[in-house]
Amino acid sequence: MNKDILMPDYHHSILNLITSILKNYHVETDYDSLDKMDQLLKRNYKNVVLVILDGMGENILKHLSPNGIFSNHKIDVITSVYPSTTTAAMTTYYSGKPPIQTGWIAWTQYFKEYGRNIEVFPGTDSYTGEKLNVKNKKILDIIGYKTIYEQIKEKNADVKTYEIMPSYCMKKANLTLTANNVKDMCEGIITLCKNPEEKFIMAYMDNPDSIIHKNGCYSKETENFILETEKDFQEMLQELKETDTLLIISADHGHQDIHETIDILELEDIQECLIMPPTFEARMVGFFVNHAKRKEFEERFYKIFKDKYILYSKEEFLKSNLLGYGDQHRKIDDFIGDYVAVGIADTQIKIGNYLSKEMKPSIEKKSTHCGLTRNEMEVPLIVFDLKKK
Repeated sequence: MNKDILMPDYHHSILNLITSILKNYHVETDYDSLDKMDQLLKRNYKNVVLVILDGMGENILKHLSPNGIFSNHKIDVITSVYPSTTTAAMTTYYSGKPPIQTGWIAWTQYFKEYGRNIEVFPGTDSYTGEKLNVKNKKILDIIGYKTIYEQIKEKNADVKTYEIMPSYCMKKANLTLTANNVKDMCEGIITLCKNPEEKFIMAYMDNPDSIIHKNGCYSKETENFILETEKDFQEMLQELKETDTLLIISADHGHQDIHETIDILELEDIQECLIMPPTFEARMVGFFVNHAKRKEFEERFYKIFKDKYILYSKEEFLKSNLLGYGDQHRKIDDFIGDYVAVGIADTQIKIGNYLSKEMKPSIEKKSTHCGLTRNEMEVPLIVFDLKKK
């Protein structure tokens, strides 16, 4: 197998990181925890803080700040879940379950209930950008889950649970602070950690992901963000001394720079085989294929995308356990379609239809994720031990 391909390790991944935290609060789960985290958490901190910096893969940190405070406090490198994308990975953090069980797979998923491809986090039509204003059956009603905040509270009446996130994000905890930049996030963490009660805090920041999409993995803009963020965290650490805090920093996924973009609308031979527009994302594409043309589709796809994508039939994809283990969410069969193409190189497939070309501006990304390269799959695990002496 190509050494740059890395499968998710559901015994050593972000799923197992969040499992360690749940285990610390006596929540029973079906998944392994991380031994290194378990050993630290045995020290019974008043504050356990988990910070997720979106898109900060191991390759980003290693190249841009190999000797900074994050690298110097890294205790491990773990994998993301698959797909290596925010929708799937953050839902794993929020639920303590892998994508096979949550049904939150990719940025765009086809919902027969609406007859649309929907961007599930913002709840918008992926082709027109239209916001769905539905009153009877919302996405959370269809693919909802019990949050880790609820799970922790059920077992620990005296433990407070907080989240810190950008203002546009969907609120998941009862106690939520808004932070649209790293400085505000750090201030929120400091304020909460100085309060006397025992608490768990999860803080999410949407960068460096947005910066990397626009500028690339190793751009000056990405480097500036990492260095400034380390400076902000260094200042926060001074404030957190003697607060009895375990500060954990990781990411949801990494990034892969893109050097080739192929527009699915320009591939007439492929279009002939489809019964619906593709779904999911540029590095993991779901295809709904005319069953009479399955053979032609496979041959035509491999002719164009050999060594760039792995093409799985639906059956092969589900048997691969890429989505993890456990009871399959009832909507998975709907979402998967007939084939799934998984990126393994530096190519992306631009998916859309003629309506999307007219209704929604196209954004070319210099880097993205959702594939199986090591760059997309590996994330650092960073820990600052601020145990009160």
